Amino acid sequence: MEQRDSRMEAAGGIDTSRPHPARTYDWFLGGKDNYPVDEELGRNLVAFAPGIPVMARMNRAFMHRATRWLSGQGVRQFLDIGTGIPTEPNLHQVAQEIAPDARVVYCDNDPIVLVHAEALLRGTPEGAVDYVQADARDTDVIVERARKTLDLERPVALSLIALLHFIGDEDGAYELVDRLKESLAPGSYLVMSHLTPDFHPEEASRKVIDLYRAGGLTMDMRGRERFARFFEGLEIVAPGIVAAEEWHPELGEPVPGQEGVHSGAYVAVARKV
Repeated sequence: MEQRDSRMEAAGGIDTSRPHPARTYDWFLGGKDNYPVDEELGRNLVAFAPGIPVMARMNRAFMHRATRWLSGQGVRQFLDIGTGIPTEPNLHQVAQEIAPDARVVYCDNDPIVLVHAEALLRGTPEGAVDYVQADARDTDVIVERARKTLDLERPVALSLIALLHFIGDEDGAYELVDRLKESLAPGSYLVMSHLTPDFHPEEASRKVIDLYRAGGLTMDMRGRERFARFFEGLEIVAPGIVAAEEWHPELGEPVPGQEGVHSGAYVAVARKV
């Protein structure tokens, strides 16, 4: 307990009065960097939908495959917003395994992620890894600080993994993505995963939304049409907008225990021309 308290102080204070998406996601993945309030939300969700931890692993597996694909396309710069608590392999480890000179900037707004930034920053000597503590809505701050590590005149892969369903339309979800797209050079990519109600009964999706909102969190499970709006002005690469487990499965190992479980998420990768 003393170690955790000291980390909280180092991080500038962690709000444990209500759950945080990054910490709840950590609980789904079997991590230990979460608090009773996060575990309570996680247990309530799993009690209703036991497959959620597998869905979380399927989402993370998509991130690994997309990073491998992008690295294979010659992308050497990555901006990952909504990083979450490090769970190896992290994005930079996947990218730098293929391209040791890859440069990666992570961003999150949970102070507990800052505590783990040291683990995030262990990259190759040839590459670079940095961390920005900021809210996803603070796009100007993120872009300005990312410039210290990334050359935004060259292509960047922008990753928004399991982030936008926590930001409603009224909070400017589409506007913040548009601002980030505008900051990217031609040849850049947008990588997204997003929970959707399209693969489950309406009452089941409503229950999940209600559980998140009862914990004080925004949850907006967008359907295919609303998800596609995030990619306006970009060229979506094959295989298009698909479920997470359907995006280039040949680029990664199957997620253990996924049989009979659907990811419940749309994913896509799109290129700025």
